[in-house]
Amino acid sequence: MTSTARLTVAQALVRFLAAQYTERDGERRRLIGAVWGIFGHGNVAGIGQALVEYATVPGGGTPPASPASPASPASPASPASPASPTSPAPPVMPFHQGRNEQAMVHAAVGYARQCGRLSAHAVTTSIGPGATNLVTGAALATVNHLPVLLLPGDVFAARPADPVLQQLEVPFAGDVSVNDCLRPVSKYFDRITRPEALIPAALQAMRVLTDPVDTGAVTLALPQDVQAEAYDWPEEFFAERTWAVRRPAPDAGELARAVEVVRGARRPLIVAGGGVHHSRAEEALARLASATRIPVASTQAGKGSLRWDHPQDVGGIGHTGTATADELARTADLVIGVGTRYTDFTTASGTLFAASDVRFLNLNIAAYDGHKLAGSPLIADARTGLEALIEALLPLRHRAEPAYVTEYTDDKERWEYRVDAAYEAEDVDVRPTQPQVLGVLDELVTDEDILINAAGSLPGDLHKLWRARSRDQYHVEYGYSCMGYEIPAAIGVRMAAPDRPVWALVGDGTYLMMPTEIVTAVQEGVAIKVVILQNHGYASIGGLSEAVGGERLGTAYRRLAADRTYTGVPLPVDLAANAASLGMRVLRARTVRDLRAALAEAREADTPTCVYVETETADTVSGAPPAQAWWDVPVAETATRASAVKAREEYVRHVAARRRHL
Repeated sequence: MTSTARLTVAQALVRFLAAQYTERDGERRRLIGAVWGIFGHGNVAGIGQALVEYATVPGGGTPPASPASPASPASPASPASPASPTSPAPPVMPFHQGRNEQAMVHAAVGYARQCGRLSAHAVTTSIGPGATNLVTGAALATVNHLPVLLLPGDVFAARPADPVLQQLEVPFAGDVSVNDCLRPVSKYFDRITRPEALIPAALQAMRVLTDPVDTGAVTLALPQDVQAEAYDWPEEFFAERTWAVRRPAPDAGELARAVEVVRGARRPLIVAGGGVHHSRAEEALARLASATRIPVASTQAGKGSLRWDHPQDVGGIGHTGTATADELARTADLVIGVGTRYTDFTTASGTLFAASDVRFLNLNIAAYDGHKLAGSPLIADARTGLEALIEALLPLRHRAEPAYVTEYTDDKERWEYRVDAAYEAEDVDVRPTQPQVLGVLDELVTDEDILINAAGSLPGDLHKLWRARSRDQYHVEYGYSCMGYEIPAAIGVRMAAPDRPVWALVGDGTYLMMPTEIVTAVQEGVAIKVVILQNHGYASIGGLSEAVGGERLGTAYRRLAADRTYTGVPLPVDLAANAASLGMRVLRARTVRDLRAALAEAREADTPTCVYVETETADTVSGAPPAQAWWDVPVAETATRASAVKAREEYVRHVAARRRHL
């Protein structure tokens, strides 16, 4: 007779999750490391009670074993048998309390990225607004191919009362709830309307979370009555499972074609994307670049694939890239994309790769991305594919032409002078510019530090200027570029790397979006470092608005003037006091000298610490070199304002340079 355990759906799910593992290259990790949660009536008696059953018990105790089903008594050897004194207790499931559902997803995403996608977190919410707050975080996870398990509560499956509190009524579809908003932003979605349906759904969820191609947000919507319903579960469901994260090798024919294409190129350029980091392919990329002397540019997600001082590293590419990388891109006859999606920021909206004979070779684990820009696909894991290219090219002694190497080496040296000029900050009593803040931080950090950012003007400055010292130092979320990501993501990263300094760099606009998780950092004792750059508005969008004829409307944090425009004095908002009120230690830096001391003190702190500094106002430039390539933001085709007319003329000029690569 099959041994069973009688548990609620929620208890069974938590116990199942605690027994799931991943393995890659001999490294075995727990797949679901913890659960984040905010409780309401839609999950408190289900998942909430189950987490109490399977939580780490204070004082070193262990949770009780699952009671055996009365219908099917467990055998003496079963872990579910309370009668066996040697039976191991069920695995534990750690819990973290959040303040905002979206922020909990961001924390989980930060954790998963730092773990190389081998370990993830789950997030539980109530029904209604708690569930819909997950949508932005889910989209961010899916866009960036980062695993997170979402467990939103859902309305009653049995419909004893209709509607229930926080239910959205849909007259034409009785099986729809607000959780259906999560369908388009999830890589897998299921609603568990019967207990036994959990078994196939949970297994499919684990499959997707561990799939290097399809991973992203996975949603199991849990009706609140089903969560609490008991069922006799087969013990096999709770057995440890190890999900192998595969490294598919390239097809022999595609590899032969790739070698032929590389050998025929005179001006090749490698574009390293986030797939290099996901695959842990940095060392393989460095070996290929060193052996062939092909220059390597990086997308926002790929920055750090090579150290900044590697001879073949030429910096960021695209709209926020370096002059060195962008000029190489304009004249390249072969672009070798490694783990990149070729977003508009990378391609300068289709205007960057300008050579008439340019071709693309795309090494990507996803066929969808491998075929972009009419490129030759090399569908494989990034590390496996790079190693195959090395093995094929090294015996042929293939190398880039010496004159080409000299050209990009000299260009890179000139660019580094520009970085030095932007960073230069004498130790004087003046307010720093944003690049000077980065320059002071650059002097302080080592290979161990991790910088996190996502939105505003900082991603552009960081992509152009930051000197990445390790594969994971540069953590800029620019797939979804979500304001508010930085602080919660820093918590997740620090949980994954508890011995490393983790910095969240935020502007005032981003800070105001989601400062709530400072309380979580304080409660959990997660010693993140937050740097708030106060420039009294949306500096990045302000500059863009001016460039496209929007005249900076609604981008400054200022009082209303007499003409009803936001051009009065800056608002009397004290973000430093706000951070302190949430429990964070705050260091105010008014000058470059103050900043240098404050950042050094924050780096050594063992409690959550904030450095607050006023930089340039929103209507002034940051001091970084301007954009080296275009980005398509459509401008009004007809307008009466002179600024918009001029912007349209400039827009038409850039659009004329766009091409489709066929």
